[in-house]
Amino acid sequence: MGNKKYQVDYENSFSVQLSEELASNIPKLLIFVQENIAAKKFIKLKKALELIQPADISELFDELTPSDMAIIFRLLPKNIAAETFIELNSSQQNYLLEILTDKELKEITDELFLDDFADLIEEMPSNVVKRILRTVDPVKRQKVNILLGYPKDSAGSIMTTEYINLHHYLTVEECLHKIREQAMDKETIYTCYVTDEENKLIGVVTLKDLFTHPLNIKIGSIMDTNVISATTDADQEQVVGLLSKYDFLAIPITDTENHMVGIVTIDDALDVMQEEATEDISRMAAIIPEEKAYFETSVLSTSKSRAPWLLFLMISATFSSVILTKFENQLSVISVLLVASIPMLMDTGGNAGSQSSTTIIRGLVLQEVGMKDLKKVVWKEIKIGILLGAALAFVCFIKLLIVDGLILGTIDITASYGLLTAFTVSLAIFLTVVIAKLTGGILPLIAKKFKLDPTVMASPLITTIVDILALLIFCYIAIAILG
Repeated sequence: MGNKKYQVDYENSFSVQLSEELASNIPKLLIFVQENIAAKKFIKLKKALELIQPADISELFDELTPSDMAIIFRLLPKNIAAETFIELNSSQQNYLLEILTDKELKEITDELFLDDFADLIEEMPSNVVKRILRTVDPVKRQKVNILLGYPKDSAGSIMTTEYINLHHYLTVEECLHKIREQAMDKETIYTCYVTDEENKLIGVVTLKDLFTHPLNIKIGSIMDTNVISATTDADQEQVVGLLSKYDFLAIPITDTENHMVGIVTIDDALDVMQEEATEDISRMAAIIPEEKAYFETSVLSTSKSRAPWLLFLMISATFSSVILTKFENQLSVISVLLVASIPMLMDTGGNAGSQSSTTIIRGLVLQEVGMKDLKKVVWKEIKIGILLGAALAFVCFIKLLIVDGLILGTIDITASYGLLTAFTVSLAIFLTVVIAKLTGGILPLIAKKFKLDPTVMASPLITTIVDILALLIFCYIAIAILG
């Protein structure tokens, strides 16, 4: 008997040690899984996987064959399987849904929190949704339908209704008892929300508050009544901003009459931040945002998302061509160096404008800058433009004298006309940088004012606009000075 107990303890300690070695080491974990599947050592595999994080298991699934993925998924405990399922991409989820029995599917969906379940329903095809909903009890189905009814990208669409709700007349002891009873079914228990008889939000208490006060005291006397909340129709970015600003783990969501309806937790906020950042990056690169991962998106779909902006930018570049066509002959007659300097001028202006627009867009996202700051932004960008423009113009003047004058012999630096040409190009650089900084600074604010996404004003749109302005400045200055 003793030997048997020792053997069980040894196997458990071995599994713990093995799992610690494999945790977050996907290459080692992959080899371990493949070897044990081949040897059919499923008990050993099951014990090891129980101590691996769901996020690591989902990453492992990217390297497994579909058949091996099915084996591993069925070896996982119900709670870990549910958490792993949420981490998988839509194609992997679809595959598992096809091979799982209705009983297995019900076990998974029963372990999912309502917000995760609603997200799953939104991503699945209609025929799969019908099958999933057949395994769900009517009460949960009704709650999910309510979540799905909220507008996309609103607080209601990302909240969960599984939170601890306490009444102000309960004692600390009664609250602790209620939390113990409901803890397993709630997404978070650290922050509890206090409501009145009409379910209106009137305060919050934390577990720390409950543990540090006498058991017989009513929570109405210890709750924090200064509650920061958001409504169901609030933009999800606004909710994320509140969580970040006040360092909350969760934020209560109410209807327009302050009735408590749900909470948004920090893990959902992180997902929103990633989603919004991805959208912003896509728009800044002139791409229509894609909801699916890179390899899940078809070539045709990716091409469609990129084509509209490329077409728009190509057509808008026609203005640059018109300007060049109009002034090219005059510039080439004056000096070949003027025509040769155009690419440098346009690139410098585009880069300068992109720097400013990116900075202002970041400030808008972090709520550090607003339309009320327009005058401050204009003045600051002008000063930055003057400082950088002067530095770049000086370097450009020296470069023209040394490289184009002494080395290439493109201009005669001993003649006043050659020096005047170098000065003209440098002056154009200076003015272009100032205008580019100013343009890049104010266009995102103007877009925000008209309720457009400021990220569309980032590169390459700013580059196109600045190119046109830079060419006009350069051509008119060159003709005015050099005639």
